[in-house]
Amino acid sequence: MAQKFLKLTRPAIRALKGGEKITEGGITAERASDGDVRYSINVMVDGERIHRTVGTEGDGTTRTQAEELIEGIRTKAREGRLDLPSRHKVELRFAKAADLWLKEEKRVGGKDLTNKSQHIRDHLKPYLGTMRVDRITKFTAEKLRKHLRDKDITEGTVNLIFATYRRMGRRLQEWRYLKQPFPMIKLDRVDNRRTFVLTRAEEQALLEAAATDCSSYVWLFIKLGLGTSMRHSEILSARFENFDPVRRRLVVKVKGGKWRAQPLSRDLAETLERDRAMADDQNGWVFPSPASSSGHIESMKKAFSRCAIAAGLRVKTGTDAKGEPTYKPTVSPHVMRHTAVTRMARTGADIRTVQEFSGHQSLEMVMRYTHAQDEAVDDAIEKMERIGTASEQDKIVKLRKS
Repeated sequence: MAQKFLKLTRPAIRALKGGEKITEGGITAERASDGDVRYSINVMVDGERIHRTVGTEGDGTTRTQAEELIEGIRTKAREGRLDLPSRHKVELRFAKAADLWLKEEKRVGGKDLTNKSQHIRDHLKPYLGTMRVDRITKFTAEKLRKHLRDKDITEGTVNLIFATYRRMGRRLQEWRYLKQPFPMIKLDRVDNRRTFVLTRAEEQALLEAAATDCSSYVWLFIKLGLGTSMRHSEILSARFENFDPVRRRLVVKVKGGKWRAQPLSRDLAETLERDRAMADDQNGWVFPSPASSSGHIESMKKAFSRCAIAAGLRVKTGTDAKGEPTYKPTVSPHVMRHTAVTRMARTGADIRTVQEFSGHQSLEMVMRYTHAQDEAVDDAIEKMERIGTASEQDKIVKLRKS
């Protein structure tokens, strides 16, 4: 049905003087200084502003053509919506799509959902939330990266945010909310070699703090973290039934849902034997929790933070209501894994042995820890150079005396 105009009538258009214009129904007719009338449209279609010049009367353009152009744009938008899956006939915005994806990831037991949820909540939703998922382009992704960099977010974190973005796009395509995954951009490589490890003194301070902490399990958690390459979740999901004290192996489910046998030192094996002997269920969880739906403790972050602060691994954040200083830890539980793998690399073990200990799937991942070996080589070269320099000086002194 044709639109009925009250202001933008043909007599009113003919009566326009130079510089005057009339706007109605998203159509503007403006009389130019040369006497010609220019038609343009300015409408909102599916959350997107369409502003376009249609033409002039001198070119044969009329108000009817402007009406037809608007109707054509709206028809195309409707066709785009109807092309979506039958269960979702309206346009899908990024914020809604992100909620759908996270809900499904939780249902199927997706990994690392805490960090993925943070990426979406703090970075992706604020920038892409109102955008239609089928309108996201490679240029959009480029602008998102610039936005993140402008916020002084590290390149490594930017890459992790885009990993969440990419994963979400692929899953949405599988569920037929998208015809194709989100457009990706080439990300800059980041030097992921691990440079921060705990000193022996810091390790000892952590263990001493854990021994007096209110948590009865944090000491064993830190002991295993410093003595193995197991991740936070791998330690907490360990079971006594998977512990072999003779072979000194603890079979755990690792990243990716696979199982592997974690090598243990004699000291750790003896520690686990003692704890199993005192456990109510000697084949059950090493870190049991009846209150947890999984049956074991899900996180040791708070207890670890208390121990790290007590051990001096902290930075001052301010003062509380009583004027007492407040702190936050400068390390996380994952630093124990970095420390353990780096210690193994520093023994001079070959790369395959380090990989067996760390449980990394690829040698490339293990190579991030070879800075420890690099430092050892550099130290050896410096010592060799000092010895060589001293020998040369002795020869020069002898020659001068002779």
